[in-house]
Amino acid sequence: MAESAGGAGFPPRIPPMLAVATTEIPEPESSWAAEFKWDGVRAVAYVSAGRLRLLSRNDRDMIRAYPELAELARQAGTRDMVLDGEIAAFTGGRPSFAALQRRMHVGAPGPQLVASVPVTYLVFDIMYLDGQPLIGEPYARRREILEAQPLGGQHVHVTPSFPGGGQAVRAVSIRDGLEGIVVKRLDSPYQPGRRSPAWLKIKNRRVLDVIVGGISPGRGHRAGQIGSLLVGIPEGGGLTYAGRVGTGFTQPVLQGLERLLAPLRRDSPPFSGPIPQAQARDVTWVEPRLVIEVSYAERTPDGILRAASFQGLKSPGTSTG
Repeated sequence: MAESAGGAGFPPRIPPMLAVATTEIPEPESSWAAEFKWDGVRAVAYVSAGRLRLLSRNDRDMIRAYPELAELARQAGTRDMVLDGEIAAFTGGRPSFAALQRRMHVGAPGPQLVASVPVTYLVFDIMYLDGQPLIGEPYARRREILEAQPLGGQHVHVTPSFPGGGQAVRAVSIRDGLEGIVVKRLDSPYQPGRRSPAWLKIKNRRVLDVIVGGISPGRGHRAGQIGSLLVGIPEGGGLTYAGRVGTGFTQPVLQGLERLLAPLRRDSPPFSGPIPQAQARDVTWVEPRLVIEVSYAERTPDGILRAASFQGLKSPGTSTG
Protein backbone atom coordinates (compact mmCIF):
# COMPACT_ATOMS: atom_id res chain seq x y z
CA MET A 1 0.00 0.00 0.00
CA ALA A 2 1.28 3.50 -0.84
CA GLU A 3 2.80 5.53 2.00
CA SER A 4 0.54 8.29 3.32
CA ALA A 5 1.56 11.90 2.94
CA GLY A 6 1.33 12.16 6.70
CA GLY A 7 -2.29 12.17 7.79
CA ALA A 8 -5.53 10.29 7.55
CA GLY A 9 -7.37 10.89 4.31
CA PHE A 10 -4.46 12.48 2.46
CA PRO A 11 -3.29 11.09 -0.91
CA PRO A 12 -0.23 8.82 -0.99
CA ARG A 13 3.24 10.28 -0.62
CA ILE A 14 5.01 10.84 -3.95
CA PRO A 15 8.66 11.98 -3.77
CA PRO A 16 9.44 14.66 -6.38
CA MET A 17 11.00 13.74 -9.71
CA LEU A 18 14.32 15.48 -10.30
CA ALA A 19 15.98 16.89 -13.42
CA VAL A 20 19.44 16.20 -14.84
CA ALA A 21 21.66 19.21 -15.52
CA THR A 22 22.75 19.84 -19.08
CA THR A 23 23.84 22.74 -21.26
CA GLU A 24 22.06 22.09 -24.57
CA ILE A 25 18.43 21.72 -25.60
CA PRO A 26 17.88 18.17 -26.92
CA GLU A 27 16.73 17.34 -30.42
CA PRO A 28 14.20 17.07 -31.85
CA GLU A 29 12.64 20.01 -30.03
CA SER A 30 9.18 18.77 -30.99
CA SER A 31 9.57 15.84 -28.54
CA TRP A 32 10.07 18.14 -25.56
CA ALA A 33 8.19 20.87 -23.72
CA ALA A 34 9.98 23.81 -22.11
CA GLU A 35 9.17 25.51 -18.82
CA PHE A 36 10.80 28.43 -17.05
CA LYS A 37 12.97 27.68 -14.03
CA TRP A 38 11.83 29.80 -11.09
CA ASP A 39 14.75 29.83 -8.62
CA GLY A 40 12.61 28.87 -5.64
CA VAL A 41 12.06 26.03 -3.17
CA ARG A 42 10.62 22.72 -4.40
CA ALA A 43 7.38 21.65 -2.72
CA VAL A 44 4.88 18.82 -3.26
CA ALA A 45 1.31 19.76 -2.31
CA TYR A 46 -1.13 17.17 -0.93
CA VAL A 47 -4.72 18.39 -1.01
CA SER A 48 -7.68 16.52 0.46
CA ALA A 49 -11.20 17.86 1.05
CA GLY A 50 -10.08 21.40 1.77
CA ARG A 51 -6.96 20.44 3.71
CA LEU A 52 -3.36 21.01 2.59
CA ARG A 53 0.07 19.62 3.35
CA LEU A 54 3.09 21.16 1.66
CA LEU A 55 6.17 18.95 1.86
CA SER A 56 9.77 19.88 1.06
CA ARG A 57 12.18 17.45 -0.60
CA ASN A 58 13.16 16.18 2.86
CA ASP A 59 9.49 15.80 3.88
CA ARG A 60 9.27 18.87 6.10
CA ASP A 61 5.75 20.32 6.17
CA MET A 62 6.07 23.96 5.16
CA ILE A 63 2.47 25.16 5.37
CA ARG A 64 3.03 27.12 8.63
CA ALA A 65 6.02 28.84 7.03
CA TYR A 66 3.96 29.93 4.01
CA PRO A 67 0.43 30.50 5.33
CA GLU A 68 -0.70 32.46 2.27
CA LEU A 69 -0.51 29.23 0.23
CA ALA A 70 -3.51 27.84 2.14
CA GLU A 71 -5.60 29.32 -0.67
CA LEU A 72 -4.59 26.26 -2.74
CA ALA A 73 -6.83 24.03 -0.58
CA ARG A 74 -9.76 26.40 -1.06
CA GLN A 75 -9.28 26.41 -4.81
CA ALA A 76 -9.22 22.61 -4.98
CA GLY A 77 -12.50 22.41 -3.04
CA THR A 78 -13.49 18.81 -2.29
CA ARG A 79 -11.01 17.27 -4.70
CA ASP A 80 -8.01 15.15 -3.70
CA MET A 81 -4.78 15.84 -5.59
CA VAL A 82 -1.00 15.75 -5.42
CA LEU A 83 0.78 18.62 -7.15
CA ASP A 84 4.42 19.34 -7.88
CA GLY A 85 5.68 22.90 -7.87
CA GLU A 86 8.02 25.53 -6.56
CA ILE A 87 7.63 28.27 -3.95
CA ALA A 88 9.06 31.55 -5.19
CA ALA A 89 9.20 35.19 -4.15
CA PHE A 90 9.09 37.95 -6.74
CA THR A 91 10.74 41.35 -6.87
CA GLY A 92 9.92 43.68 -9.73
CA GLY A 93 8.02 40.93 -11.48
CA ARG A 94 10.95 38.50 -11.44
CA PRO A 95 11.73 35.64 -9.06
CA SER A 96 14.30 36.59 -6.44
CA PHE A 97 16.04 33.94 -4.36
CA ALA A 98 17.45 36.71 -2.18
CA ALA A 99 13.90 37.80 -1.30
CA LEU A 100 12.82 34.21 -0.68
CA GLN A 101 15.68 33.73 1.78
CA ARG A 102 13.93 36.17 4.12
CA ARG A 103 11.14 33.60 4.43
CA MET A 104 12.95 30.27 4.09
CA HIS A 105 14.09 29.87 7.69
CA VAL A 106 11.13 31.47 9.47
CA GLY A 107 8.91 28.70 10.80
CA ALA A 108 5.87 30.88 11.55
CA PRO A 109 6.18 34.35 9.97
CA GLY A 110 4.16 37.26 11.29
CA PRO A 111 1.68 39.22 9.18
CA GLN A 112 4.20 41.99 8.49
CA LEU A 113 6.78 39.63 6.96
CA VAL A 114 4.11 37.79 4.95
CA ALA A 115 2.86 41.11 3.58
CA SER A 116 6.32 42.48 2.77
CA VAL A 117 7.67 39.27 1.19
CA PRO A 118 4.71 37.35 -0.26
CA VAL A 119 5.34 34.02 -1.97
CA THR A 120 3.68 32.19 -4.83
CA TYR A 121 3.24 28.46 -5.38
CA LEU A 122 4.06 27.79 -9.03
CA VAL A 123 2.44 24.48 -10.01
CA PHE A 124 3.96 22.55 -12.92
CA ASP A 125 2.74 18.94 -12.56
CA ILE A 126 -0.03 16.76 -11.16
CA MET A 127 0.63 13.19 -9.97
CA TYR A 128 -2.68 12.13 -8.39
CA LEU A 129 -6.33 13.16 -8.74
CA ASP A 130 -9.42 11.87 -6.91
CA GLY A 131 -8.13 8.40 -6.18
CA GLN A 132 -6.35 7.96 -9.51
CA PRO A 133 -2.54 7.93 -9.70
CA LEU A 134 -1.29 9.84 -12.73
CA ILE A 135 2.43 9.10 -12.52
CA GLY A 136 2.19 6.56 -15.36
CA GLU A 137 0.56 9.05 -17.71
CA PRO A 138 2.81 10.89 -20.19
CA TYR A 139 3.82 14.45 -19.37
CA ALA A 140 1.61 15.88 -22.13
CA ARG A 141 -1.49 14.20 -20.67
CA ARG A 142 -0.66 15.24 -17.11
CA ARG A 143 -0.38 18.85 -18.28
CA GLU A 144 -3.84 18.63 -19.89
CA ILE A 145 -5.28 17.36 -16.62
CA LEU A 146 -3.44 20.00 -14.58
CA GLU A 147 -4.57 22.89 -16.77
CA ALA A 148 -8.18 21.73 -16.45
CA GLN A 149 -8.13 22.15 -12.65
CA PRO A 150 -9.61 25.28 -10.99
CA LEU A 151 -6.23 26.45 -9.69
CA GLY A 152 -5.07 30.03 -9.78
CA GLY A 153 -5.22 33.04 -7.52
CA GLN A 154 -3.12 35.65 -5.82
CA HIS A 155 -0.61 33.13 -4.48
CA VAL A 156 -1.09 30.05 -6.69
CA HIS A 157 -0.39 29.84 -10.42
CA VAL A 158 -0.14 27.00 -12.92
CA THR A 159 3.04 27.77 -14.85
CA PRO A 160 3.08 27.80 -18.65
CA SER A 161 4.44 24.91 -20.70
CA PHE A 162 5.66 25.31 -24.30
CA PRO A 163 5.81 22.10 -26.37
CA GLY A 164 8.54 22.36 -28.99
CA GLY A 165 9.60 25.79 -27.78
CA GLY A 166 12.93 25.15 -26.11
CA GLN A 167 15.10 27.65 -27.95
CA ALA A 168 12.51 30.42 -27.83
CA VAL A 169 11.78 29.89 -24.13
CA ARG A 170 15.47 29.88 -23.31
CA ALA A 171 15.96 33.14 -25.20
CA VAL A 172 13.15 34.75 -23.21
CA SER A 173 14.58 33.43 -19.92
CA ILE A 174 17.95 35.01 -20.73
CA ARG A 175 16.34 38.29 -21.81
CA ASP A 176 14.27 38.51 -18.63
CA GLY A 177 17.07 37.51 -16.28
CA LEU A 178 15.51 34.21 -15.16
CA GLU A 179 17.45 31.30 -13.68
CA GLY A 180 17.02 29.09 -16.75
CA ILE A 181 14.62 26.52 -18.19
CA VAL A 182 13.60 22.89 -17.73
CA VAL A 183 12.75 20.74 -20.76
CA LYS A 184 10.60 17.62 -20.33
CA ARG A 185 9.89 14.77 -22.73
CA LEU A 186 6.25 14.90 -23.81
CA ASP A 187 5.93 11.11 -23.55
CA SER A 188 7.67 10.71 -20.18
CA PRO A 189 5.94 9.34 -17.06
CA TYR A 190 6.47 10.92 -13.65
CA GLN A 191 9.32 9.04 -11.95
CA PRO A 192 9.01 9.65 -8.17
CA GLY A 193 12.28 10.35 -6.37
CA ARG A 194 14.39 9.72 -9.46
CA ARG A 195 16.77 12.11 -11.18
CA SER A 196 15.76 11.31 -14.73
CA PRO A 197 17.12 12.35 -18.16
CA ALA A 198 13.47 12.73 -19.20
CA TRP A 199 13.70 16.12 -17.42
CA LEU A 200 16.68 18.34 -18.23
CA LYS A 201 17.53 21.63 -16.51
CA ILE A 202 19.55 24.30 -18.29
CA LYS A 203 20.72 27.18 -16.12
CA ASN A 204 21.53 30.63 -17.40
CA ARG A 205 24.76 32.10 -16.13
CA ARG A 206 25.79 35.73 -16.23
CA VAL A 207 29.44 36.69 -16.77
CA LEU A 208 31.22 39.66 -15.20
CA ASP A 209 34.74 41.03 -14.76
CA VAL A 210 35.63 41.60 -11.10
CA ILE A 211 38.72 42.75 -9.23
CA VAL A 212 40.44 40.58 -6.62
CA GLY A 213 40.82 42.32 -3.25
CA GLY A 214 41.59 39.48 -0.85
CA ILE A 215 42.50 35.82 -0.40
CA SER A 216 40.69 33.53 2.02
CA PRO A 217 42.80 30.50 3.06
CA GLY A 218 41.86 27.03 1.89
CA ARG A 219 40.88 24.15 4.13
CA GLY A 220 40.77 20.39 3.73
CA HIS A 221 42.28 19.35 0.40
CA ARG A 222 42.98 23.03 -0.36
CA ALA A 223 44.84 23.67 2.92
CA GLY A 224 47.87 25.90 2.33
CA GLN A 225 46.38 27.18 -0.93
CA ILE A 226 43.82 29.73 -2.02
CA GLY A 227 40.42 28.80 -0.63
CA SER A 228 38.46 31.62 -2.22
CA LEU A 229 39.00 35.09 -3.63
CA LEU A 230 37.23 38.15 -2.24
CA VAL A 231 36.23 40.28 -5.19
CA GLY A 232 34.79 43.69 -5.89
CA ILE A 233 33.20 45.80 -8.61
CA PRO A 234 34.37 49.37 -9.34
CA GLU A 235 31.53 51.73 -8.44
CA GLY A 236 31.42 55.39 -7.51
CA GLY A 237 35.18 55.82 -7.50
CA GLY A 238 35.75 52.89 -5.13
CA LEU A 239 35.64 49.11 -5.06
CA THR A 240 32.32 47.68 -3.84
CA TYR A 241 32.59 44.27 -2.18
CA ALA A 242 30.80 41.61 -4.27
CA GLY A 243 31.42 38.38 -2.37
CA ARG A 244 33.74 35.39 -2.67
CA VAL A 245 34.68 33.11 -5.55
CA GLY A 246 35.70 29.63 -4.44
CA THR A 247 34.93 27.29 -7.36
CA GLY A 248 36.03 26.85 -10.96
CA PHE A 249 39.77 26.65 -10.25
CA THR A 250 42.15 23.99 -11.52
CA GLN A 251 45.37 23.24 -9.67
CA PRO A 252 47.56 25.05 -12.23
CA VAL A 253 45.24 28.08 -12.10
CA LEU A 254 45.48 28.22 -8.30
CA GLN A 255 49.27 28.09 -8.47
CA GLY A 256 49.33 30.83 -11.10
CA LEU A 257 47.02 33.07 -9.07
CA GLU A 258 49.19 32.61 -5.98
CA ARG A 259 52.25 33.79 -7.93
CA LEU A 260 50.39 36.83 -9.30
CA LEU A 261 48.88 37.86 -5.96
CA ALA A 262 51.91 37.29 -3.70
CA PRO A 263 53.61 40.65 -4.50
CA LEU A 264 50.29 42.55 -4.17
CA ARG A 265 49.76 41.95 -0.44
CA ARG A 266 48.69 44.89 1.72
CA ASP A 267 47.63 45.44 5.33
CA SER A 268 44.08 46.73 4.90
CA PRO A 269 41.01 45.89 2.77
CA PRO A 270 40.85 47.69 -0.59
CA PHE A 271 37.04 47.76 -0.54
CA SER A 272 35.27 51.07 -0.03
CA GLY A 273 32.42 49.65 2.05
CA PRO A 274 31.91 47.14 4.87
CA ILE A 275 32.63 43.41 4.55
CA PRO A 276 30.74 40.79 6.59
CA GLN A 277 32.89 39.87 9.57
CA ALA A 278 32.64 36.13 8.92
CA GLN A 279 33.95 36.60 5.36
CA ALA A 280 36.79 38.90 6.41
CA ARG A 281 38.26 36.42 8.92
CA ASP A 282 41.88 35.33 8.22
CA VAL A 283 41.89 37.13 4.87
CA THR A 284 45.12 38.25 3.19
CA TRP A 285 44.36 41.60 1.52
CA VAL A 286 45.84 42.48 -1.86
CA GLU A 287 46.12 45.56 -4.04
CA PRO A 288 43.10 45.67 -6.38
CA ARG A 289 44.96 45.13 -9.65
CA LEU A 290 44.12 41.61 -10.77
CA VAL A 291 40.98 41.25 -12.89
CA ILE A 292 39.22 37.90 -13.26
CA GLU A 293 36.11 36.81 -15.12
CA VAL A 294 33.40 35.03 -13.13
CA SER A 295 30.04 33.52 -13.93
CA TYR A 296 27.21 33.89 -11.42
CA ALA A 297 23.51 33.24 -10.93
CA GLU A 298 22.40 36.70 -9.78
CA ARG A 299 23.53 39.78 -7.88
CA THR A 300 21.60 40.11 -4.63
CA PRO A 301 20.11 43.42 -3.45
CA ASP A 302 23.12 43.95 -1.18
CA GLY A 303 25.49 43.57 -4.14
CA ILE A 304 26.75 40.01 -3.58
CA LEU A 305 27.27 37.66 -6.54
CA ARG A 306 25.41 34.40 -5.85
CA ALA A 307 27.01 31.10 -6.89
CA ALA A 308 30.03 32.84 -8.41
CA SER A 309 32.54 30.63 -10.23
CA PHE A 310 35.96 31.47 -11.69
CA GLN A 311 36.03 31.50 -15.49
CA GLY A 312 39.38 32.98 -16.37
CA LEU A 313 42.10 35.53 -15.80
CA LYS A 314 41.86 38.90 -17.52
CA SER A 315 44.64 41.40 -18.15
CA PRO A 316 45.65 43.33 -15.00
CA GLY A 317 43.21 46.11 -14.16
CA THR A 318 43.84 49.61 -13.01
CA SER A 319 44.14 50.07 -9.26
CA THR A 320 41.17 51.71 -7.63
CA GLY A 321 43.15 53.05 -4.71
